[in-house]
Amino acid sequence: MQMHTRTIINLVYTANEINNSISDAIKPFEISMPQFNVLRILKGQKGQPANLSTIQDRMIAKMSNTTRIVDKLIDKGLVKRIQCPKNRRKVEIFITKEGLTLLEKVNIAVADTEKEIVSRLSEDQLEMLNQVLDTLRS
Repeated sequence: MQMHTRTIINLVYTANEINNSISDAIKPFEISMPQFNVLRILKGQKGQPANLSTIQDRMIAKMSNTTRIVDKLIDKGLVKRIQCPKNRRKVEIFITKEGLTLLEKVNIAVADTEKEIVSRLSEDQLEMLNQVLDTLRS
């Protein structure tokens, strides 16, 4: 097997393993990875609304079903959607207090999982890995 093929397979395999570990960590909170991502995006708005386009642009995994993800979070009471009073075609999406509370708990579980995933790497190795991955994406 050629080195470039081996590298890509290794990256994909590793990404899947990481996704599975983080999915397992958030499963008890009854949210999916994309829902977790949307909650983090909305928290990052610091009280300001976001629209579907903004959320979709900031998603880690770009997907066309952002509306469905937001709808599920609304059903769970974790976000709310408000029609802009100045422009009725504009919809603003906010994280709720319940969403912020849940996100705090999920963030702890995810951080613990992330630390476990990289626990066998030194700080220098982590820095080097980040530099290599940044270079690969640029």
